[in-house]
Formats: sequence, C-alpha cells, structure tokens
Amino acid sequence: MAVAQRTSFLESVNLMFDRAAALLDVPPGLAEFIKRGNSVIQVRFPVKIRGEYRVLTGWRATHSEHRLPAKGGIRYSPHLTQADVEAMAALMTYKCAIVDVPFGGSKGGLRIDPKEYTEEELEVITRRFARELAVKGYISPALNVPAPDLGTGPREMVWIADTYRTLFPDDLNAIACVTGKPVTQGGIRGREEATGRGVEYAIREFFRHPEDVERAGLSGGLEGKRVIVQGFGKVGYHVAKFLDEEDDAKVIAIIERDGAVVDERGLKVEHVAQYFREHGTLRGYPDALFVEDGRTLLEEECDILIPAAVEGQITLENAPHIKARLIVEAANGPTTYEADNILRERGITIIPDVYANAGGVTVSYFEWIKNLSHMRFGRLQRRLEEMRGEQVIKAIEAAVGRPIPDHLKAGLTRGADELDLVRSGLDDTMRQAYNEIREVYLSRRDVPDLRTAAYVLAIDKIARSYRETGV
Repeated sequence: MAVAQRTSFLESVNLMFDRAAALLDVPPGLAEFIKRGNSVIQVRFPVKIRGEYRVLTGWRATHSEHRLPAKGGIRYSPHLTQADVEAMAALMTYKCAIVDVPFGGSKGGLRIDPKEYTEEELEVITRRFARELAVKGYISPALNVPAPDLGTGPREMVWIADTYRTLFPDDLNAIACVTGKPVTQGGIRGREEATGRGVEYAIREFFRHPEDVERAGLSGGLEGKRVIVQGFGKVGYHVAKFLDEEDDAKVIAIIERDGAVVDERGLKVEHVAQYFREHGTLRGYPDALFVEDGRTLLEEECDILIPAAVEGQITLENAPHIKARLIVEAANGPTTYEADNILRERGITIIPDVYANAGGVTVSYFEWIKNLSHMRFGRLQRRLEEMRGEQVIKAIEAAVGRPIPDHLKAGLTRGADELDLVRSGLDDTMRQAYNEIREVYLSRRDVPDLRTAAYVLAIDKIARSYRETGV
C-alpha cells in the first residue's frame, strides 16, 4: 500500500534503495554507506553581470567512488536544490553499476535560469563555476567527470574543458575532464542522441520477450503501439523521433511545459520538432490538437508512456488514473515512491529510470575512453573491414558465376565508422543490462518488479566491489 505522505526526489530514491537492500545479504552498515554517498560541496561565488555583482550558488555531489572517476551531469535550473543533486548522484551510481560502466556516481549544478543570460554571460558563469570545482578536486579526468544535463550542452562542456586545461596545462588527458563535447573538440559521434537512443534500445529489448510484453497487458511488437512522450528536449525528441521513424510506433501526443499536441493518427515527430525549434512552443502547431494543460495527458489511454522531462511527474494524485500499460522512464525520478507503489499494485509495468536512461552515461564512457586513447573509434579497423568485404564478394561471385547486386555490395564493403560502433556498443549494453535485470526479477519470488530488480542488481554489484577491495 502506498505510504500516506508525499516524498521528495531524494527520499524516493532512498526508499527504493531500502526496499531492494532489504532483500540482499548486505551488512547494514555497508548498505547505509552505499546509500548515503561520500561527499557534497556547495560553492558560492560572485560574478559581475551587466554592471552589478550576482552571487550564484552551485553544488557537486560525489555519491560513490567505488569506481573512479565519478561521473554525472551538470544542471542549470532555477529550481535546483542540494537534495536534487544528491538524488541524481545516487541514481548515477546505481545506473553505472547496472550497465557495467566503471564509474562512480556524481552530479552537479547551478541554481540559475540559463534563459536569463546571454551566451557571453553564461560563458563567464560557467568558467567561474568550473574553476571553483576544479581547484577543489571536483573536476578531473581521473576523479570526477561532468557531462551535460538539463540547461547545459556541448557548448558549456567546451568552456569547462578549456578552463580545466588552463588550470592544469600538464595534464595529458585534460580533454577527458568532461564528456558531451562537440565532436570537433574531442566529443564522440552519437552522444547527442545517446539517452534517447538508449531508451529506444531498452524498449526494443523489452519487446523481444513475448512473455514480458504479455505480462504488461500488451501483444505483438513495437509497430503501431500508441506512445505518449512528456518532454521534448534532447531526450524526448530523440526517443520520439526514433520510435516514429525507425520502429513504426505511433506517437499520439507530445507534452511540453506550456501545453501538448495530440493526434490519434500519429504525429510526424520531425515536423513537430521543426515547429518547436522555430517557435519555442508547441502552441499554434497547425497539424494537431493543442491541449493547454498538457500534464493531463499523462492519464490518457496509450500503450507506452515515456516521461522524459523532470522528476516528480507521476505522483500520488495521478498514479491511480494512469492508463498506459508500459511506462518507460526516460527522465530521472519521474515517478515518486508513492506513485510507484500504486502503479505496481495496479499491474502497470515500469522500465525504470535507473536503467532506461543509462544511454547517456554509456556513450559518455565511450567518449572518455576515446579521449584517453587519443584516437577516434574505427580508425584502425574500418578499411580492413572494407577490404575483407571486397574479398568476400569476389569469393561469392567466383563461386556463383555472376555479379552480386550493387546494393548488396555496398553493405558488405562498408566498414564500421565511429557512429556505427557507438550505436553497436550502446545496443549491446542496453540488451545485456535488461536481461540481467530480468533474470533477477524472474528468478526471485521476493522481487516484485523491474525497478526493485534493477536496484538489487546495482546494490549487489557495488557491495561486491567494496568487499573485494577490502572495505
């Protein structure tokens, strides 16, 4: 039964942890240490903007250093709190463990609204924040590696990397101090789409298991499934686009802060995105119904609901009215602890955030490895693969006595480039992790759902790591 009081983001994460930890043979002291996290720093600094000084507040939380570096994004939001940063850092720890990315968990951010500042002002603010963190050991390619999050992107990551490089010019691996950079500045192809692409791969893997689909009250594959996506930023846009264009799912609604668009026939996602980029709103989009209170559409009937906005969207109030059969959490913490209990009791399947949105950190890991190796992916093997493909074609043509069609030749002789390798590695990661979570869920009677299974898997891996190193 759902607890009576509303819980915060951090409390929800900790309660979900406690539920899973109680099912494991982990010493209470060690479990408490894993849950509580290592450290958090708060910084305040003045910045002169438009002739006046503004004092800004920011945080960086390091939840776990059982693997180094610790990893996690930097968020710019006027609503950011220290508790939110700590919650997201904890999720990063568990997320990395689930997908076998050898990082600890971290998170940071500034309490600002980036829309209130010019690009030049944001650069000044970002560089000052980066300096505050770097000199205190909270940015380093070996210790703590930020990435983009809500309100930040590749531009901010370049400013942070350049600031770190200026402070530590002798660090050969300075470029690896952040991930999510532009490709021209040490980034990796596929990073911008990574979280949304990972969500798509998670959904695809779910639909590869007919018994899981049936358990959720669904049938068949992804094609034709009615999807509602909340949040049309980098994550929501990409997952909606991929499901629409590659999987033939039907995206019937897209929800944003100032309203939503609905079309039961299926929205043309890229067309919606072009309008949204041009106007900054979905209001006035000509080819669909506009709904003023978009959040009500979370309760609309659909096959798959994908919350891809911010935390705390599915709550005690609306959970009893959710009609989706499958919820895929593309955002961090979109479902509160109370709501999670209600949805489980109602038999609604949830692919949890702690796994579903791990595509971003997975591809960040690939970028970090690329930076440390100082070599782009595919450089060594691509032409070799092309040459071998040509040899295979010659052998086949010699054996059958006629030429292979050109379109088949093109596929066989194409060597994998960086984007191919990134997508392949991400797909493999999401498939492997889902099956590990699924195995925990199916093999243990005391594990009630996929979220608990994911936490059980994460806690077990982290506790094993501490025990093996003598902690």
